[in-house]
Amino acid sequence: MIALVTGILRERDGDAVLIETAGGVGYSVTVPLGVLERLPPNGERVSLYTELVVREDGWALYGFDKLAERAIFERLLSASGFGPKLALALLSTLGPERTVRSIQGRDIAALATVSGIGRKKAEKLVVELGDRFKEATRDLPAAEPRPGEAAVQALTRLGYAAAQAEEAVRGALTGGASDTARLIRDALQRLASRK
Repeated sequence: MIALVTGILRERDGDAVLIETAGGVGYSVTVPLGVLERLPPNGERVSLYTELVVREDGWALYGFDKLAERAIFERLLSASGFGPKLALALLSTLGPERTVRSIQGRDIAALATVSGIGRKKAEKLVVELGDRFKEATRDLPAAEPRPGEAAVQALTRLGYAAAQAEEAVRGALTGGASDTARLIRDALQRLASRK
């Protein structure tokens, strides 16, 4: 299992980053929106805790800058019918703290706002994982949304689909925006240019 990747951050492309290790090997690592926000600029050194997901159609690495967030991702994967794309969408849209609190607090409405998770899947998630997050929450800070997460939440409140909002915010982050207001403005411009 590949549990940690350390090296130079070479590039960002949507939800994936390329990390070149000291041995010259480049790893493509898919990260949630909150992790993408916290990464240093390209050319800087970075370490990500990773989860290798092996499936019939290929292997994929998912990266996190905190062990607790990786543990949450792993627990989400343990729910039946819940794959890495849905787990990543949940962490990107709600953030790790709000995800855990929504599951523990049986907040079906918050969970159902995530693209790909309807009411039935949210209820199933709460039933299966409601009591399995106790130890994972010890290392998590209080639920203060990061600028990217706050921008995604604002865009979804404006009526945009969570996946659409997340993609636009990722683009704005790649373009250099960092505070919530600028992220929302840049993301809205990206969304308007697609119409």
